[in-house]
Amino acid sequence: MKKNMGSTDKIIRVLIAVVVVILYWQGIIPGTLGIVLLALAAIFVLTSLISFCPLYLPLGINTCKKKES
Repeated sequence: MKKNMGSTDKIIRVLIAVVVVILYWQGIIPGTLGIVLLALAAIFVLTSLISFCPLYLPLGINTCKKKES
């Protein structure tokens, strides 16, 4: 897998995941919606850790900075 996520993208995903977890923990987003959002938050954290987003491939998105040679 080639990396296709830059550091800004990773930070934004982790921040969104943290906000979702806090909102769920506080009871602001309960029930099925909360569980779905927690799953999405887990996916955000996982993709941030491996620096690869499978959805970016078909869309042709790459937020990594290009290495200058």
